[in-house]
Amino acid sequence: MNRRLTTSARRTLRKGFTLLEILIAVAIVGMLVGIAVTNIDKILGQSQEGVAKLFVNESLKASLVRYRIDLGDYPTTDDGLKALITAPEGKQDRWRGPYVDAKGGALPLDPWGAAYQYRYPGTKNTESYDLFSIGRDKIPDSSDDIGNW
Repeated sequence: MNRRLTTSARRTLRKGFTLLEILIAVAIVGMLVGIAVTNIDKILGQSQEGVAKLFVNESLKASLVRYRIDLGDYPTTDDGLKALITAPEGKQDRWRGPYVDAKGGALPLDPWGAAYQYRYPGTKNTESYDLFSIGRDKIPDSSDDIGNW
């Protein structure tokens, strides 16, 4: 009994992918990988800026406010952010710190490996302080600075 199968019956018996289908899938995956690789710098750059913004606007803000409550004012530009770790000279009696958890006695660096900058009174926030990262170009007061203004 030799039966002839119809075209639709043959298709239902055949299970798997054709070579053409596999090549199309590989090409699509290759294009997606290529797009991801070319945009990885943009993706990582945005996250670095986000980390710097969070540190400037949230993490150190609370520490500086606690310092101001204890001592009556923010640290001076000369005292800098070190005043959050060790008591400035002449202020040991009111200082209740450390105000930040600094591993190794130093503040964390920004995502590009530079120290955060601090000015009081600020030049951009004249009634308060300026706290900022000098950004990717590592040049202060440039367009890529990330600050609390």
